[in-house]
Amino acid sequence: MSRHVAIVTDSTAYLPPRTMQRHGITAVPLTVVLGDRALEEGTEISTRSLAQALQKRRSVTTSRPSPQHFAETYRRVAESGATDIVSLHLSAELSGTHDAAVLAAREAPVPVRVVDTGMVGMALGFCALAAAEAAEAGGTADEAVTAAEKRAGSTSAYFYVDTLDYLRRGGRIGAAQALLGSALAVKPLLQLQGGRIELLEKVRTASRAIARLEEVAAERAGGAEVDVAVHHLAAPERASALADRLRARLTGLAELHVSEVGAVIGAHTGPGLLGVVVSPR
Repeated sequence: MSRHVAIVTDSTAYLPPRTMQRHGITAVPLTVVLGDRALEEGTEISTRSLAQALQKRRSVTTSRPSPQHFAETYRRVAESGATDIVSLHLSAELSGTHDAAVLAAREAPVPVRVVDTGMVGMALGFCALAAAEAAEAGGTADEAVTAAEKRAGSTSAYFYVDTLDYLRRGGRIGAAQALLGSALAVKPLLQLQGGRIELLEKVRTASRAIARLEEVAAERAGGAEVDVAVHHLAAPERASALADRLRARLTGLAELHVSEVGAVIGAHTGPGLLGVVVSPR
């Protein structure tokens, strides 16, 4: 019997549903806790509802999937014909999702390789796509993992937030902690570095920060063949305008995705988020 390597990720990859269906990728949802209600990302809470809750300063936290949820997913994927599973997840520095997957993998009916990509958003999504394409080409689980890790190693993610307050509340700031206190008025540019959220630059105004975000993304892309994602939360006009400028500017652009982040990432960044993922092919 030929081997079938299946790809599992989590809901923070924010892959378009059609893309997931085309490549047979399964996503395990994280949970947003709104007041006393636990709601699954992607099906039970909309980003609009989340943004409204944040603006009203309601209590919003997030939670990893349970190991049992992963175990059920691995069992279902195995029953559909998979002989190996590659499970790719957001940075373990930001979430316990990877640890929950590792626990479930020990009891899975087929071998499961769990990978901490160090990424989130479409930075994670591009890793999952690379793994799926390797598997579709007849690659082994090891080859799918290698493809994902190679993509992660070359992918960069930069983002702007209107305020650091949401990141501070969730304990996700890392080295950017130095910006707190009196410097909260600064408009920061942040980046994913070593799986953590780190300060890239301090900028004084929102318009300058967004212009600088474009510059940094263009510098990172250079003339290489790249896939790009522009993420936002409750800022569709900003995201569309930035995407148009990048589309005109990047000579090696292969694909460009524009999407609103889900409730889990939105809970930690707040409305106004604008992010760019640059992923060389």
